[in-house]
Amino acid sequence: MLPEQAASIDLRFAAQSAARPDRGRIPPPPRTRMKGAMGRTLALIPLLAVTLGVPVALADAPMPMLTPGEIKWGDAPPVFPKGAKMAVLYGDPSKPGELFIVRLKMPAGYKIPAQWHPTDENVTVISGTFNMGMGDKLDPAKSKAFPAGSFAVAPAWVNHFAFAKQAAIVEVSAIGPFAMTYVNPADDPTKSAAK
Repeated sequence: MLPEQAASIDLRFAAQSAARPDRGRIPPPPRTRMKGAMGRTLALIPLLAVTLGVPVALADAPMPMLTPGEIKWGDAPPVFPKGAKMAVLYGDPSKPGELFIVRLKMPAGYKIPAQWHPTDENVTVISGTFNMGMGDKLDPAKSKAFPAGSFAVAPAWVNHFAFAKQAAIVEVSAIGPFAMTYVNPADDPTKSAAK
């Protein structure tokens, strides 16, 4: 800013202050005052949501805390090839729009042919090595081995396949409802079981 501009601004400020001796400052335009009030109000909304919403949500939601021995395993749903076990750790995979977390325990040699889901699946390998790949058919040459501790995302609507050469457990978190559509309908165990 040039010295002449600074002097001009000082003169305008002095003139406006003299015209409004009660304030001694230039009031912000009404829109700015509104933005300030609106900003303060909007800043309170998340705080209110957390303060009012969390106790209600916590009252309805169970707090699962499980040791490995407390996990209840059962047969995987019929949409999976036979031989796998599944445990629901959190949520209900059948409920739309809700987070669920499941574990899938697979024996050595277990294969899941190419399929897709309508939601992203976040996969964490708990034990063993889990092989996964993208494509229209199960092709070990196009897969990647994920040892225990690995993480992968199977994006929604993307054809993918998986297999376990050795026994493995994976944890999958996703938003319900869980659905699985096989690329080749003949691979769907629910259809082959109906024959």
